[in-house]
Amino acid sequence: MAEETSTKEKPILDFASLIKEAQQFSINESKLHPEIYGTTDGKAIGTLIESKFKVHLTEKFALGASSAAKGLDLPSVETDIKVTSIRQPQSSSPFRNAQQKIYGLGYNLLLFVYDKADDDEQKAAKLDFVSCAFVSKERTGDFTTSTRLRQMVKDEANVEDIIGYLNDKGIPGDEIALRELAEQVIKNPPELGYLTISNALQWRLQYMRIVSLTKEIDGITKIIDKVNKI
Repeated sequence: MAEETSTKEKPILDFASLIKEAQQFSINESKLHPEIYGTTDGKAIGTLIESKFKVHLTEKFALGASSAAKGLDLPSVETDIKVTSIRQPQSSSPFRNAQQKIYGLGYNLLLFVYDKADDDEQKAAKLDFVSCAFVSKERTGDFTTSTRLRQMVKDEANVEDIIGYLNDKGIPGDEIALRELAEQVIKNPPELGYLTISNALQWRLQYMRIVSLTKEIDGITKIIDKVNKI
């Protein structure tokens, strides 16, 4: 007879648990970190925080099978972790297609924003998580682009009008791809995105609109907000 296992399976991470744990992590890790004292390498700091948070989660939850195609940090909730400094809250993201700028990245974001100050006496860096937000994939498009396209559709713009706008804004894609995208916009106008996305071989994502957001928006959960004193 097979030997019974005494190991209880961990529950799969869900959205409610993710938000709860992100809040607790932000509070717990707003402290001194000797390992990043003196560093100005934002990528190194981001990697450290991301790693710590994933360890924090795996102590309680199963994160789900990794998706090589999407490369997401938290597959069970289709979410990627982004860590950035309040001094310039931005990061990069892989470019898949031009639709991402209009309709969103195709996955959710968990955004940690920190303020760092070195304590020379204690030879440690003080991290203070001043903002943490969950952004659903429908809200990860570019704010300006999605705003304008929604208005154009409302004003009964045609396919050629949309193509002209996409060309003016340097949206990547050949003539056929942009026409298909314009037809899609008219049939299915995008949700209003709240990121600023710069065209590049890798998207450059800027998050200040999320950080400074004070009103409630469906699809955006402000978990920690010291910037706006909430």
